[in-house]
Amino acid sequence: MTLSAITSPSILSGPTALDIARGTPKARISRSLLPLAAMLLAIPAGAVLAAPAFAMQAADAAEDGGPQSGTLMLAHKDGSAQIPAVQLGTDMEVTVTGNIARVRVTQAFRNVSADWMEATYLYPLPEDAAVDSLKMTVGNRVIIGKIKKREEAREIYEEAMAEGKKAGLVEQLRPNMFTNSVANIGPGETVLIVIEYQMPLRQLDGVFSLRLPLVVAPRYIPPHSIDSGAAAQDAAAIVSAPLVDPKRGEKTNPVSITVHLDPGFVPANVDSAYHKVAIDGKGAKRTVKLAQGQVPADKDFELSWRSASADPTLSLYKQQFDGSYYIMASLTPPANDKSSFIPPREMVFVIDNSGSMTGDSMAEAKKSLIHALGTLRPQDHFNIIRFDDTLTQLFDVSVPASAEKIAEAKAYTETLEANGGTEMLPALIAALKDDAITPRATTLRQVIFLTDGSISNETEMLAAIGADNGNSRVFMVGIGSAPNGYLMSRMATMGRGIYTNIGEAGEVTAKMAKLLDMLSRPAMQDLKVSVAGNSFDLTPSTLPDLYAGEPLLLLGRSDRLEGQVTVSGHIGKVNWTRTIDLSSASESPAVAKLWARRRIDDIEADSLLGKIEYEAGEAQIAELGLRYSLVTSQTSLVAVEEERTRPKGEPLRKEDLPINLPEGWDFDGLFGGDTAAAAIANEAHMAQLRTDKQFQLPQTATNYALRLLLGLFAFGLGLIGLTFSRRKKEI
Repeated sequence: MTLSAITSPSILSGPTALDIARGTPKARISRSLLPLAAMLLAIPAGAVLAAPAFAMQAADAAEDGGPQSGTLMLAHKDGSAQIPAVQLGTDMEVTVTGNIARVRVTQAFRNVSADWMEATYLYPLPEDAAVDSLKMTVGNRVIIGKIKKREEAREIYEEAMAEGKKAGLVEQLRPNMFTNSVANIGPGETVLIVIEYQMPLRQLDGVFSLRLPLVVAPRYIPPHSIDSGAAAQDAAAIVSAPLVDPKRGEKTNPVSITVHLDPGFVPANVDSAYHKVAIDGKGAKRTVKLAQGQVPADKDFELSWRSASADPTLSLYKQQFDGSYYIMASLTPPANDKSSFIPPREMVFVIDNSGSMTGDSMAEAKKSLIHALGTLRPQDHFNIIRFDDTLTQLFDVSVPASAEKIAEAKAYTETLEANGGTEMLPALIAALKDDAITPRATTLRQVIFLTDGSISNETEMLAAIGADNGNSRVFMVGIGSAPNGYLMSRMATMGRGIYTNIGEAGEVTAKMAKLLDMLSRPAMQDLKVSVAGNSFDLTPSTLPDLYAGEPLLLLGRSDRLEGQVTVSGHIGKVNWTRTIDLSSASESPAVAKLWARRRIDDIEADSLLGKIEYEAGEAQIAELGLRYSLVTSQTSLVAVEEERTRPKGEPLRKEDLPINLPEGWDFDGLFGGDTAAAAIANEAHMAQLRTDKQFQLPQTATNYALRLLLGLFAFGLGLIGLTFSRRKKEI
């Protein structure tokens, strides 16, 4: 990668996510203060923080009559430019082989200050990524990371940091949210952290796509999450991540991307929807790079392609690992006959108009909803639910899709403006409520969410869908340049629906038209998998509905590789069956870890729905992480250099590296005006805590700071004694 990309200073000026606070009752704070006071980056319980006192301070503030709703405490800035002490540049190299991508991410941490630094960077990864490798490079020395249980890895890292040794730590905060921490970066020094992961590609309607998230959007923490036992693991702790104000400073964190594309067939229509790319090569292989060389990390990267010939309907891979055999099969059912009968539908549209949707996202969501309303037929029923920190249901119950009602709904949609917190759970519960206004045997009930998913209480959302028992099908439309892919894809999977992302306004018509066409056709339901001549541990354990052009991805483990796998189901009243002979599978080195990653997803879902005890689920996840060398909620990667590099007596300064606000988000709408003023009022209250967090005295065997203080104290006593003695003699 080009290190010069990270030497120029990036100016930082803007708020920092500092604390959970319980907000203020609506009677005591104007509604305009709620949107941004509620934006926050959250991590699950058990994560180790530099300043755990923050959460306790928030609780104390609430007990003293302070805020009573989910809020964001913003750091006061005096308007002067601030240059981060550690600059970051990222290079991503992706190798696509068949249906699998192997990604190598190199993050260069360059210390441009005169201090010894510990740097922590919050970044996203695909929710289905299997992170399995860490290397730390200092000069010509390469240190290989090891997978350890989360608590042990953190202890190893902190001990090395205190001893002045260079150390790197990769931790999972959420399935799609990770941190890299690097300790003891010397003045003028650059440390490279290289992580690797693999992931399955997405396939829909013959189009293959690779999506690389590049920035974490701020998350909203609902107030009840702060003190609710059921949701405590969602919001019991936080991570501080400064945000760059695009109007007062340059965007930061440049990233370069190279994709080596070898899908196993001649690719056609190779394109990137959100970045300009340069494409080289011919035949079955292509090399794709960013046309600009590097771009700020402020929106997700997506690359798509399809087969130049007939669309493949079956992909089958195998791997032998640690005494077991693993398979990965992707089957695409035949397309539905478009002349077939389309049953009547009840469609409940849920639109997010919270503060995080300010800017382009709100315009895209409204345009998407208006387009969807125009596709309804007289035999359909519909309703609209909009939410921020409040909720409105347009009609008491779903109404027939008459021209009059549709016109009323379109006019209502045009009035929506982004404001308020992101209380998504009540909207989901309202949408899943089935008033049974139409016969369920002949009507499809479909819930369509239009949101960026910028919330922290994902587990509550998934539990609500699980409790619905499949009465409704849930379809997620991710709006904006950096939606919460984990929440979107998991809600769609548990709700037996589809996840679609609309990253730009120009995509609305085409993507909504495709989604709505798929929703209007009968899905393949009642899927079953059987294995003849063998016994496989297959995942997913609960099979979804499949829509036209949507493949079923199966992963399995067995003690031998033989037998036949049969998948069956029905489309409407028509039965469908497909049998796979496992002997025809192609070799792949990625299948075992992808199986383990998917099995972890199953365990998390079972734990969430109460099928297994939470502690038992944690133990199973830790076992899988250690066996397959994966970063999970219970395991981390840690690398430590043997020799001490920070001299004894030199203090260590900590810095949370700034991240960009996702492209299209309105910074002033989120962090300006009265909201910022209200947050600034808390500055004095938080000042000492921030000071304690930013600077840490070294923990060395000599404990020089204490001895220095004692020495100064003794010296002072000596001076007092000497002065008193001289005065006594004079007398």
